[in-house]
Amino acid sequence: MNGRAVTARILSGLARAGLASALVLGFSGTHNRGPLYGRSSGLSRLAAFPRIVLWAWEKPEDLRFIDPGNAGVAYLSKTITLKGSRVLVRPRLQPLMLPPRTMVMPVVRIELDRSEPATFDSLQLEGAASFIVSEAGSRPADAIQVDFDAPASARPFYRSLLSEVHRRLAPGFPLSITALASWCIGDSWLSDLPVDEAVPMLFRMGADTTPVLNHLASGGDFRARPARSSLGISVDEPISALPFGRRIYIFDPKPWSEGDLKTALSRLAGVR
Repeated sequence: MNGRAVTARILSGLARAGLASALVLGFSGTHNRGPLYGRSSGLSRLAAFPRIVLWAWEKPEDLRFIDPGNAGVAYLSKTITLKGSRVLVRPRLQPLMLPPRTMVMPVVRIELDRSEPATFDSLQLEGAASFIVSEAGSRPADAIQVDFDAPASARPFYRSLLSEVHRRLAPGFPLSITALASWCIGDSWLSDLPVDEAVPMLFRMGADTTPVLNHLASGGDFRARPARSSLGISVDEPISALPFGRRIYIFDPKPWSEGDLKTALSRLAGVR
């Protein structure tokens, strides 16, 4: 079966799932950044960003096969490690190739050094905020995303950090964060964060996998308000049920290929 026939089959399934207009990647020159399922997400600051976003992590990535009118890219740009009172920064070291006019979202990953617990003091907050904001403004970025699996002890610091980043960003510049799925269902601490979206990561969930997937399969939704407009999936994990009307971030543990993208679209086409 040739590529055009495969695409037609994928789009047929996507149409039944209500996703066809938003998921045509690399096969169409049309631009479609409207809401999925005909519903507005309410996120005016992210309204211009494509409804499908490919995560490009720390590995060589050639994404020149995507249609920039229908897919954006959120790429790991820097990793910040909080060690004692210090803020250590590691830049992206792997190449990233994109077609012209691709909308991009640099991702700043935050990690905690286990050998020397972070102090979470004001100077550390200032340093981390400065690095995040400078990343948002140092290149033609269309939004910024922060990725931090913050333990409960780090939540006050993280809240203050996001508030400071939000305060320093240019007016209207979108701020996104990733979120553990368990945060978005059984916890309300995300609800009043100063962010435009919190992306529930529906993969690598460990012990939370069964309860989270059962919750979604039964028609449940995410409790936290910022988590009701987007979600994250991986090409190598099954998808059984997804809430409607979301921006979809897709992760690939291997370097992206057009075949992997077709696989992801096929899986989405089967979701009701």
